[in-house]
Amino acid sequence: MSQSSVQFTVPKGASFFRRMGAWLYDLLVLVAVEMLAIGLVVSGFAVAMQFGLSIEGYVDVGDYLTRNPMISPFFTMYVFAIAAGFYGYFWSQAGQTVGMKAWKLKLVSEFGGNVTFTQALIRMATACLGAGNLFTLFDRNNRAFQDHFSHSQMLKID
Repeated sequence: MSQSSVQFTVPKGASFFRRMGAWLYDLLVLVAVEMLAIGLVVSGFAVAMQFGLSIEGYVDVGDYLTRNPMISPFFTMYVFAIAAGFYGYFWSQAGQTVGMKAWKLKLVSEFGGNVTFTQALIRMATACLGAGNLFTLFDRNNRAFQDHFSHSQMLKID
C-alpha cells in the first residue's frame, strides 16, 4: 500500500500595513457605535432620574456608571458586548467590516466560507487589541496571531 500525502497551500494573507489601515478605520466606526450605545444608556438613566432614581454621592451619570460597584461591572460588560457584537456580526455575516471593505480585505475561515460567530469571538479574544497583527511581520504567509488561534485568514481581495 502506498501512502499519498496531500499538500495544502495556505494563501498569503494581507500585509501588516493593510491590516492596520483597516483596523484604524474600524476603530473610528466602533467608537461611533459605542458612543451611540453609551448615549442610549445615559439617556435611559436620565429618564429614570426624572422618575425618582437617585445617584446621590456621584457627580453625574457617567460617574455613577463607572464607579458604582453594582452597576459598573454590568456597564463594562455592555460596552464589551457592543464591540463583540460589532465585529462578530460583520465577520460572520459578510467576512468584512467597513474598514476591511475600504482596504479590500476579507476574513475567511480555514474550513471554507465565512467565519462562525465562535471563531469571531476567539479572534477578538486573541487579537490583543490589534497587537496580534505584529505576528504578520514574522509569518511567511502573513498570518496574525489571531488568525492561527481562530482558524481564519485575512486575505487581500481585488
